Amino acid sequence: QVQLVESGGGLVQPGGSLRLSCAASVSRFNLYAMGWYRQGPGKARELVARISAGLMTNYGDSVKGRFTISRDNAKNTVYLQMNSLKPEDTAVYYCNIDHPAYHSYWGQGTQVTVSS
Repeated sequence: QVQLVESGGGLVQPGGSLRLSCAASVSRFNLYAMGWYRQGPGKARELVARISAGLMTNYGDSVKGRFTISRDNAKNTVYLQMNSLKPEDTAVYYCNIDHPAYHSYWGQGTQVTVSS
């Protein structure tokens, strides 16, 4: 059974930083691209960042230059470093395995609230 456990969210002031973690219980984690998604209040879930098995990264336009995705294959974990946070970054953040066999698996997410 695949499990994804996100952590690291919280309440932060505008301009602050947070580092999210996602631990994935899946074999051969190193072979899969991983993505971070978010769903804000009343909004559809959107892709924030993606990292391939070969460590190529892609970002949504709204987070480019502020967020950094990385992975530690030894720990089956993907990270999202979020800097210069804005109120519009407020959302529940989820990670996901970018493979058809596992794309339907989602964790509980971690809440990020950016507010003064």
